[in-house]
Amino acid sequence: MLPRCLALTQLRGLQLSWCRLRAARLPQQRVTQTAGIHVAVPQAKEKRDGHVNTKLVPHAIFGGAKEKNKNTYLAAMDMFHEMTVHKRGHVEFIYAALREMENYGVHKDLEAYKKVLGVFPVGQMVSTNVFQVEFMHYPRQQNCAIDVLQQMEDNGVIPDLELRDQLITIFGKFSFPVRKLARMLYWMPKFRNQSPWLLPRPLPSELQQLAQLAVKQITSVDARSEVTTFTESDLPEDAVDSTWIVSGQSGQQRRLLEEHPSDKPLFVEGAYTVWLQDQAISYFVLRAEPQPQRQHEGLDSDDITYLENWTWRRARQAASSDSGGTAWNVRPPSVHIQEDGTIMAVCATGTSSRDSLLSWIRLLERQCPRLAELPVVFTLRSPETGVTTTDENPERGVTTSGGSARAEHRSDGAESRGAEREGGRKGEDGGESKR
Repeated sequence: MLPRCLALTQLRGLQLSWCRLRAARLPQQRVTQTAGIHVAVPQAKEKRDGHVNTKLVPHAIFGGAKEKNKNTYLAAMDMFHEMTVHKRGHVEFIYAALREMENYGVHKDLEAYKKVLGVFPVGQMVSTNVFQVEFMHYPRQQNCAIDVLQQMEDNGVIPDLELRDQLITIFGKFSFPVRKLARMLYWMPKFRNQSPWLLPRPLPSELQQLAQLAVKQITSVDARSEVTTFTESDLPEDAVDSTWIVSGQSGQQRRLLEEHPSDKPLFVEGAYTVWLQDQAISYFVLRAEPQPQRQHEGLDSDDITYLENWTWRRARQAASSDSGGTAWNVRPPSVHIQEDGTIMAVCATGTSSRDSLLSWIRLLERQCPRLAELPVVFTLRSPETGVTTTDENPERGVTTSGGSARAEHRSDGAESRGAEREGGRKGEDGGESKR
């Protein structure tokens, strides 16, 4: 018994001495440069994970990138495999990679998501029985994979069969991430082209092209609408704000302007917001006051005697003696005549300022000279887009830009709204209008 205890004591002493020797050794480091990323990677021949702080790995990789693009992002994924052999801390690294995707511009790229899911170890987390399947074998890793798929779904990235096979090799065929991927494979292709206003993929980055798509989508209610883009050279000579203007108007709206009475003003209202996927565009409308709906007295809309002939837009002559034998020959209302007003035109400008809208009215007068005889009242509110504007107020002696300009614009618009309406009333009485 005594010799056995002495042998165990000597063995334990040897183990302590070996641990002290390993702790005294300093790990050598080498500088790795891949696609603009400079990271100091510990170089050890065996068990390199023991010398790497997994909490600092995401910061060391993504923080050292000089250029943020797809190539550097994919290189960062490959660098993680070099730094950690056993892939310790892969969950933290995946969450850090998801946060950096938008900064690198790969949040809508399927190949980047495949690289992120490739960080998971293969074959170690596959469920082998029904209990592991239902009780979520390796729950932290499966929830992490579900978060990756959820970010794909939020950005409209449709997975493919290769990604499904990749998840099966990682978690198994009946795991929760594979179930979610199956639902995405079924539903996302069905809703991909269901919108009546299909947008290019990817969306253009220029604001003018986005405004053209937005105005075209808004004016699609009338198939004869024309979308016109005015550049800086097309603006009037006395234009204060030099920017582009995208205008949408149909021939029927021009006829409505010709028939509009001269004693009733028109209103320029906005800014309203239309969304193109994840991009918000502000637009403005030229609106007239709502018209009273024409009532057809003595006619019952449920009476089949007055069925309308859709080819000639006329109704049959009434056979009943109550109506006196007259026909119901009334032109149907236009699609632009709504309950809250008549829409005369729609536009979007580069700065969403009052000066650009005034130039828009001048440009509409070239196409419809009747508009020059009508009073126009500007009832605007602060623009809701991210366009940075500069607002100079010489009376207050301050210059604001960005968000401060929006707040200043909102307060000035609220104070001047009553004055503009009084100007419109003066235009009705004395022939003067605030334009």
